[in-house]
Amino acid sequence: MPSTAPTREGSRNRSRNNGRSRTVAAGFLLPALLLLGALVVYPIGYSVQRSLFDRSGDSFVGLDNYLSLVTDDSLRTAVRNNLIWLVLAPAVATALGLVFAVLTERVRWGTAFKLVVFMPMAISMLAAGIIFRLVYEQDPDRGVANAVWVGVHDTFAESSGFPRARPLPVHPLKAAGGGAFVTEEPVRAGEPVRLPLIGVAPAQMPEEARPAREPAPAAGTVVGTAWLDFTRGGGGRPNAVDPAELGLAGLRIEAVRDGEVVARATAAADGTFTLPADRVDGAVLRLPASNFREQYNGVEWLGPSFVTPAVIGAYVWMWAGFAMVLIGAGLAAVPRELLEAARVDGANEWQVFRRITVPLLAPVLAVVLVTLMINVLKVFDLVFVIAPGSAQDDANVLALQLYRSSFGTDADLGIGSAIAVLLLLLVVPVMIFNIRRLRREARR
Repeated sequence: MPSTAPTREGSRNRSRNNGRSRTVAAGFLLPALLLLGALVVYPIGYSVQRSLFDRSGDSFVGLDNYLSLVTDDSLRTAVRNNLIWLVLAPAVATALGLVFAVLTERVRWGTAFKLVVFMPMAISMLAAGIIFRLVYEQDPDRGVANAVWVGVHDTFAESSGFPRARPLPVHPLKAAGGGAFVTEEPVRAGEPVRLPLIGVAPAQMPEEARPAREPAPAAGTVVGTAWLDFTRGGGGRPNAVDPAELGLAGLRIEAVRDGEVVARATAAADGTFTLPADRVDGAVLRLPASNFREQYNGVEWLGPSFVTPAVIGAYVWMWAGFAMVLIGAGLAAVPRELLEAARVDGANEWQVFRRITVPLLAPVLAVVLVTLMINVLKVFDLVFVIAPGSAQDDANVLALQLYRSSFGTDADLGIGSAIAVLLLLLVVPVMIFNIRRLRREARR
């Protein structure tokens, strides 16, 4: 009968070794566990406890601070904006990253393009916020976004040449409604017409403007002068063409009879214009409102209506490169023979992309999307820097409200702690989903 003593001795040795290994592992893990407890577990526990007390921290208020997140207007705005961020920003950044990753595989300069797109990741949120604060400047001469927008608008819509120009009471013009002006009396052939205006700064006059002059009457025509009735330094006479006064070059003039436009003219560089007498004699001249409407200054990107999409645009500019690099790495691992087989079978590029490339990239797209969802729940810097004070309430998000509630002029640490706990509760489901997905991937 074999002896069981060696077997028992081996079991004891293995147990002793396992215990020693656990002790060594615990010794190595202890510093990390202490740091984790001090920097993560304790702050979370304290925030939960502090959220149940009032502003001073002396009186227990239960869930009142959490109810304020629903009843307070600024807090409701922050929650709503966070939901907008959560839906739009990760989806747009991931979609752009996918498009960039697929397209850059087909061009020679794809590496250089990836470098340019990824470069914003090297910029801090604060620096990006300052950049886009200038990009979204309302003045088209300073803000790039409005400079482009105004340029496109003016390409398809006629711009005004003399905004705010108007006649004086002594001038032979009167308001005609809608911003237009008409002559007080019908015009006659052989009698020069005077169309004086004021309200245009000399520095804003057209570059081609020249000193105004009165043309000599000509047979079969009605002639006149449209000019800026203003002399620098004074000394000019109202309703008279003085030598130092400039013609309103480009001013549009219409002859109107019985409510219908019968002729049109445009003032020359010296303000002179000519109309056919056979159609104009006895009609009144009208300066249409298109001459005087305010110039288009673009979109108020940082106003209450567009500030949140504008800040999201800055975020996408920064993080689309991150999505592109991760998706590009996943795309490099896609078997090329599958793509070629689909093309041989007659699939076009869109079908290959939709039915093969995207399904194979689904795990990578999930990683990128979940990472960006966690990231946008913490966004603070961009909103704080880009949104001006007048629109910061409209662009408010939970992280910004957490800062304002905890460290603002009217600080309430109870509300601030409740927002912090809410942010944690929003992040936890996303993290659990990510962990489960990673475990499923590991089992395959």
